[in-house]
Amino acid sequence: MIVRWEVLRSAARGPVVTRTLIALCCLLFLLGPLSGFDPWYGTGDRLMVAQSAYLRRWGVVPDELFGGSARAALTPLTALFLHGSWLHLLGNMLFLHVFGGLLEERMGRLEYVLFYLVCGYLALAAYAAANVSSDQTLIGASGAISGVLGAYLCLFPRARVTSLLPFLFFLPLRFPAWVVLVFWFAVQWLAQHRAGDNPSVAYLAHLVGFSLGFLYAWGRYRRTTRVNGPATATEGDSQP
Repeated sequence: MIVRWEVLRSAARGPVVTRTLIALCCLLFLLGPLSGFDPWYGTGDRLMVAQSAYLRRWGVVPDELFGGSARAALTPLTALFLHGSWLHLLGNMLFLHVFGGLLEERMGRLEYVLFYLVCGYLALAAYAAANVSSDQTLIGASGAISGVLGAYLCLFPRARVTSLLPFLFFLPLRFPAWVVLVFWFAVQWLAQHRAGDNPSVAYLAHLVGFSLGFLYAWGRYRRTTRVNGPATATEGDSQP
């Protein structure tokens, strides 16, 4: 009983918000039509109709967001918990798992969850504003997680991050966080400029979220001592 109680106490002291966000995203993906599970939504045309309706209801559609609809105004929040594929989900949740815990510990749970939601909302809204006439649906936690990455870069730049780099045959190498995150930001920036007017990935939301996170952490914690901590990440084709 003592051992069990200590385990429960240890879990309660951990990154509860980060784990809860990951669990919610995974659960909603599994229960929603985007996972492609047959028992709930069928197959073929029936599944495609369910997926389209699901995206239009809960995702961000730029021309609807700025059309004055109260329901659409909430979609930058609901879209944060939806993902379009297993790769999209796993990539985002990996980054949130790696970088979210230490940031949650530094900010505290309430500030962290508000920070996460506000960064995500503003990042998706900024992308929609830049593509205001688009009817392409936007979903994913990428904007919020990018905010987490930006804040992490500001607060823990020298934390060691283990990365798997595809151009080095996926050898596990350890780098300071600032190397990994600056590289990630540069990749997003280049991708945004190469993507054109209708990118399949909302790179602009990534850039906005990252910048917001960094600026918030800089303004909120710039007078405090920066803290270094361990982290583990996988840098592959997945991206938040």
